[in-house]
Amino acid sequence: MAFNDLTSRAVRQYDEWLKDADPRTENWLLMSSPLPQTLIIGTYIYFVTSLGPKLMENRKPFDLRRVMIFYNFSIVLFSIYMSYEFLMSGWATGYSYRCDIVDYSRSPQGLRMAWTCWLYYFSKFIELLDTVFFVLRKKNSQISFLHVYHHSIMPYTWWFGVRFAPGGLGTFHALVNCVVHVIMYTYYGVSAMGPTYQKYLWWKKYLTTIQLVQFVTVTIHIGQFFFMKDCPYQYPVFLYIICLYGCSFLVLFLNFWYHAYTKGNRLPKTLKNGVNARKEQ
Repeated sequence: MAFNDLTSRAVRQYDEWLKDADPRTENWLLMSSPLPQTLIIGTYIYFVTSLGPKLMENRKPFDLRRVMIFYNFSIVLFSIYMSYEFLMSGWATGYSYRCDIVDYSRSPQGLRMAWTCWLYYFSKFIELLDTVFFVLRKKNSQISFLHVYHHSIMPYTWWFGVRFAPGGLGTFHALVNCVVHVIMYTYYGVSAMGPTYQKYLWWKKYLTTIQLVQFVTVTIHIGQFFFMKDCPYQYPVFLYIICLYGCSFLVLFLNFWYHAYTKGNRLPKTLKNGVNARKEQ
C-alpha cells in the first residue's frame, strides 16, 4: 500500500510539473516523457563502455572510412543549417545578447525557434554515433570520461530545455556549439579521407582551443544574467545549469589540453622529436 501511495504521489507531482511545460512541443518526437531518452542514453553508455568493447574484443576493427566521411560531412551541413536557423529565429533578428526571454507564442518566429531547439536536441542523438564508431573501429583509447559524459549529458539536459524553455538567452550556447561543430566535423571528415589529406590538418591542435573559447564565451554570456537587476527570463534554473555546464567543461577541456599538448601525451613521436608532422586521426 505504501509503495502504491508513493507511486501515485510521484505521478501526480509529475503531472503537476508538466503543466508548466511548453504545449507547443508536447507531441514532438521524444518530447512526451524523459523516459525514452533515458533508455537510449543508458543503452548508449552500456554499449560504448562495456558491451561494445567485449563484442569487438576478438574481432577485427571495421573499415568505416566511407561511412565516416559521409557521416561527418552530413553533420557539417546539418550544423550549418541549425546555425542559420538559430540566427534567423532570434540571434540575428532581434535578440539583444543580454536579457532575451522565451517567446511562447505561436508566431512564425516563436515556432521557428522552438523547432530549431528540437532539431538541436535531436542532433545530439545522431552524434552518439561518434562513440559507436570508436567502438567498431577498436579505438577504445579515445572513449574517455570526458567524451562519454559530454555525449550523454547534452541530450538529457536539452530535453528539459525544449520541453520548458525553447528560446531566449538559454539557446546561445547551442548556436555557438553548432558553429564549433561545423569546424570540428570538417576536420573529422577530412581526416577520414585518409593519409593523402593529412597535410591539410595542420590546425588539429587548435580544435581544443576553439572548444575552450566556446565554453569561455558561453560562460561569460550566461554570467551576465546574475548581474542583471530585472531580467524576467522564465526558467532561471536552466541558466544555472548552463553556467555549471560551461564551467565544468572548461575545467575538463583544460585538463585534456594539459595532458594532450603540454605534457605531450597525444602528440606523435615525430613531433616530440621536433619534426613537423601530424598524427593521423
